[in-house]
Amino acid sequence: MAQIFPRSANSYARGSIVALVVLLASLGLTLDRLSRSPYMTRAETVREQPVQFSHQHHAGGLGVDCRYCHTTVEKAASAGIPPTKTCMNCHSQIWSNSPYLEIVRASYRDDNPIRWLRVHDLPDFVYFNHSVHVKKGVGCATCHGRVDRMPLMLQQNTLQMEWCLECHRNPEKYVRPRDTVFQMDYQPPANQIELGRRLVKEYDIESLTSCSTCHR
Repeated sequence: MAQIFPRSANSYARGSIVALVVLLASLGLTLDRLSRSPYMTRAETVREQPVQFSHQHHAGGLGVDCRYCHTTVEKAASAGIPPTKTCMNCHSQIWSNSPYLEIVRASYRDDNPIRWLRVHDLPDFVYFNHSVHVKKGVGCATCHGRVDRMPLMLQQNTLQMEWCLECHRNPEKYVRPRDTVFQMDYQPPANQIELGRRLVKEYDIESLTSCSTCHR
């Protein structure tokens, strides 16, 4: 029987297979990078809020402690969103007539809460407890970044599972003394690993990586 395909068809076939493998690998790599990109994770993206509250001004410039507004961070799973009354503790005297703060005054006057947009919004199937992490020596800035340098609040990290697991697997790299948890300008010492190992033992920190730790 006469040969139907020329010998060069073998080269074309092999080349096509290689090209297909490269294409699929490139597509997989692209999707992997996309899933970790700010576009998907919304990291580094400022959310539009009813009032453009500046953490840089309040926490950085004025030195307001995190716990003044986020009152439940040491005793509950949620850090808490401050009620308008907390804002008015100061703004009934400071900038009390500013048009910029009319939304705040109206909220207080009408007893209608401001509808803030959550920045660090974990999926419903993820359980996170602020009080536990605070007690174990995890600083606010470790997860939220230097909020005292943020004119407008944004999500500093991806909040993806691999990001959480990095800390859960190696807590000695991240824990700090409890009395510095709310210190924004805290710098890990040169002997962080040595200090971290001591704190891991002292604070009874376990390397919890089982699914049920966060997915309940």
